[in-house]
Amino acid sequence: MEKGANHPVLTHKRTIGQKSADALTRLAGSWTFIIVFIIFLLIWMAINAWAAIEKWDPYPFILLNLVLSCIAALQAPIILMSQNREAQRDRIRAEYDYKVNVKAEKEIENIQKQLDKIERKINSK
Repeated sequence: MEKGANHPVLTHKRTIGQKSADALTRLAGSWTFIIVFIIFLLIWMAINAWAAIEKWDPYPFILLNLVLSCIAALQAPIILMSQNREAQRDRIRAEYDYKVNVKAEKEIENIQKQLDKIERKINSK
């Protein structure tokens, strides 16, 4: 089990909003999302630029710009929420790592003192 895993921030049950923010962050930060989104944009522009039927969003694609702005306006704060939670978990893990390192350093100093005593006894004979 990971050190510090019993800390309340690391073990509390996540809310639906937190789970959703984490899921969106995983999705929006993937190559799959980027590729699918680029394909969607290209299809939107192609249909509206070359369609024989009446275009719902003629060039310069004002509706597409509105959609993209809305997505960015909603996506950015959600991703930031998820990153803030991850940063909080990282700070707690770093704090536990520091405490473990301090304890290990003290133990190593004690072992070194014992080795020095043993060496002095061996050399004094």
